[in-house]
Amino acid sequence: MLSSFICSLFFLTQFRLPFSLSQYCLTKFLCCGSSRNSNHIIKMAMWVFGYGSLIWKAGFNYDDRLVGFIKDYRRVFYQGSTDHRGTPEYPGRTVTLEPAPGEVCWGAAYKISKEEDKEAAITYLEVREKQYDKKAYVDLFTDPLATTPAISGVMVYIASPDKKLNPNYLGPASIEDIAKQIVRAEGPSGPNREYLFQLEKALLQIDKHLMDLANEARRILSESEHTAS
Repeated sequence: MLSSFICSLFFLTQFRLPFSLSQYCLTKFLCCGSSRNSNHIIKMAMWVFGYGSLIWKAGFNYDDRLVGFIKDYRRVFYQGSTDHRGTPEYPGRTVTLEPAPGEVCWGAAYKISKEEDKEAAITYLEVREKQYDKKAYVDLFTDPLATTPAISGVMVYIASPDKKLNPNYLGPASIEDIAKQIVRAEGPSGPNREYLFQLEKALLQIDKHLMDLANEARRILSESEHTAS
């Protein structure tokens, strides 16, 4: 067993497989390895953390859903969306994560147990999250007072600020400017403001920055409607 694992690591390192594929191969090896009894196979679930639209719309089969948070990250509307909530000519803004020591980001984690569901979920997410160039494996907490995570090794998609790897990254802006862009943008998946308000509804009072942004977008919409009338 150990020698097979070492050979697998050597193969993945030498041939430099894409990160997603190599990670998936290692996960399959570690989580689905067989014991000496070939009839007894140990399998473990895959967990995926959603902090944006995945909170209210998973899009894949799952066995369980946990509301919780990850540490040392914060949610920011810094990612440009040209395929869902905007267009290449006028990108929308969707959320990504950025490192923030001491902060937390709330969301929902999905447990996927069946092998066919894991493969279907990965295939689906690789398309849905194709503008998110990085994966991380994080600890999920469900109790703000807990020091031990409820789940470890939870996969999360992140859009990095590296413009070479992520050309759609927009970066920081004022709340007013971000809200104006969100109010104007619309893409194949619908208006960008719908994304913002759905996320606000899902998170309720958890995320103050999100609440401030949603209120600013409502103010801009109200002013526009008042001016038009």
